[in-house]
Amino acid sequence: MDFLNLANMLTWYVAFLFSVTAHEAAHAFIAMKGGDLTAYQGGQVSLNPLPHIKRSPFGTVVVPILSFIFGGWMIGWASAPYDPNWAARYPRRAAIMAAAGPAANLLIAILAFTSIKLGLVFGAFSAPDSITFTSVVVAESGGGFGLARLLSVLLSLNLILCLFNLFPVPPLDGSSVITLFMSDELTMKYRQFMSQPAFSFLGIIIAWRLFPQVWRVVFVLVVNLLHPGGDWGYS
Repeated sequence: MDFLNLANMLTWYVAFLFSVTAHEAAHAFIAMKGGDLTAYQGGQVSLNPLPHIKRSPFGTVVVPILSFIFGGWMIGWASAPYDPNWAARYPRRAAIMAAAGPAANLLIAILAFTSIKLGLVFGAFSAPDSITFTSVVVAESGGGFGLARLLSVLLSLNLILCLFNLFPVPPLDGSSVITLFMSDELTMKYRQFMSQPAFSFLGIIIAWRLFPQVWRVVFVLVVNLLHPGGDWGYS
């Protein structure tokens, strides 16, 4: 692996680890505030990635590195424990806890977007010849080049994490978030129905098949907001 690829992998891993840690820490924090101390006692109410790595080493270390080596970008997972009895007693609190993870990723994406836009306004960044996950913007200077790459990855990755996790299918967060719009009785029936293990497997397949179409629309919209009037290639 040459220096540029190694630098790219380190950039992706820093962004990935921060984004996934923030996602799980948000789940854990809201659960704690709602009365479930399970994740807090496990150390997950923290932006320190170590407790999250310790809980899910395969999803936070092995899979991200392998996905970068074979695909050029990173995917993986972490998890924050919660008490299912607490979630059954307080379905609204559990739904808000589920929404907190994607909300954390949305916040990071907004901050990255704002930073990129300011960099474009003040001339620190410029539009690339072709848009990729790693090159939403570029910069000429060495330090600016690294910052442009990091912000590009943070924007792309956190949009992916937010959108994918909001699909309303188990085991993704969206399957719980959707209950915020249901009555208590319907929520109870829905949770019981969706608790069957087969639905988790089916849900992942459905989300994986539908996500590319949703992602392309959202990502092109975001790119056009950053670079209005351009005719951008996307790869």
